[in-house]
Amino acid sequence: MIDKQEKTLYSVSQLNRRAKQLLETHLHLVWVSGELSSLSRPSSGHWYFTLKDDRAQVRCAMFKSANGRLRWQVETGAQVMVRARVSLYEGRGDYQLIVEHMEEAGTGALQRAFEELKQKLQLEGLFEPSRKKALPAAPKHIGVITSPTGAAIQDILSVLKRRYPIAPVTILPVAVQGAQAAGELSLAVTKAENSQLFDLLIITRGGGSMEDLWPFNDETLARRIAQCEIPIISAVGHEIDFTIADFVADVRAPTPSASAEIATPDIIEWQMQLDKLQQDLQRNVDAIIRHKTNSVKALSQRLRHPKQTIDSQEQQCNSYRIRLEHAMLRMLQQLTAQRSHLQQRLEQASPSKIINEQQLRLQNQTKQLQAGIQQHISQKQYEVARYASILDAVSPLRVLSRGYAVVKDENDINITSSKQIKVGQTLTTQLNEGSFASEVTKTTPN
Repeated sequence: MIDKQEKTLYSVSQLNRRAKQLLETHLHLVWVSGELSSLSRPSSGHWYFTLKDDRAQVRCAMFKSANGRLRWQVETGAQVMVRARVSLYEGRGDYQLIVEHMEEAGTGALQRAFEELKQKLQLEGLFEPSRKKALPAAPKHIGVITSPTGAAIQDILSVLKRRYPIAPVTILPVAVQGAQAAGELSLAVTKAENSQLFDLLIITRGGGSMEDLWPFNDETLARRIAQCEIPIISAVGHEIDFTIADFVADVRAPTPSASAEIATPDIIEWQMQLDKLQQDLQRNVDAIIRHKTNSVKALSQRLRHPKQTIDSQEQQCNSYRIRLEHAMLRMLQQLTAQRSHLQQRLEQASPSKIINEQQLRLQNQTKQLQAGIQQHISQKQYEVARYASILDAVSPLRVLSRGYAVVKDENDINITSSKQIKVGQTLTTQLNEGSFASEVTKTTPN
């Protein structure tokens, strides 16, 4: 018998919940590949299906919010890769995957690797326009890195022959598909740079699937293209195809033929431009000749005998001499008048004259000051006498001289009423001449 204390008893729902917690804790997000089967799409918008391989299967649920982000048609039997959370449906005890994202297997994996490398190199600045080199206006030697048997090289050579046949073209043969292609492409770029023969490189191939174009998404090749000192045009696949090489190259061409057009000027257009420049030059030369001929004719008409020039200059010199004499005479008169004016101003500003005038002015001011002082003293004496008379009229001493007296208590406070004193209190009486003290023996109210 097993001791009851050693038992851990779960209900079915508790067991399922515990199992769900363990799964979701230890297997949070996983990538799973397999064949999609039993796809169900109820009206709720959620998808329910099974992922299987040749040995096992697992139930899956992909909710509406997740499957609504897919941009490709999902069908039963498709090989897919899913990113999912491992969980358990408690109601039935079914182990399942909650799918958050789904990709087609193969192409989907390549696309994810493509996007990851693209984002990595972009963050490093390898796609920045500021680091891309300008193409030569008229390339002297073009190197084409591609398969020597493909259609791409034929298209390029055809366009170059038509547009710019004077530039030499060298084919650097490489594999453009397969496991060894990326290494051969990188090595060809290095050899072309080290040879110092080329001033422009074209790396190209024709169209194909993403797997066919995959060597041009190689990270080593991308960094080799970015580091190359020679300007590089990338022309891989069709116009809708994009590779990592397109992003790191100095210029991306939508097709191999377009790369040849981008790389070279059109010699026919050059010829037309040269013809036009020649015509313009001829017109300009003719115009200059006509202009110079007219100038010579005009100068010959203006040309005079030297004696006429000398006579004219002699007359002009005499005129200048007369004008100079008159100007000097006027200046002498002005200076004489100015001297007389300054002499008069100097006499008026003589120090002895100024001193006599100031002495006379000082005497007058002294007399005015003495008269003013005397008048001010008389006025103040009158005011003092008037104020003394007024002060004498209101003086307490004058009142006391008429027989009045001033009575004060011991605190020197004037007594004006019998209510201010008490019997036995000592008072001081101030007379016109002298004072005396007295003791109060009796008070009489008013």
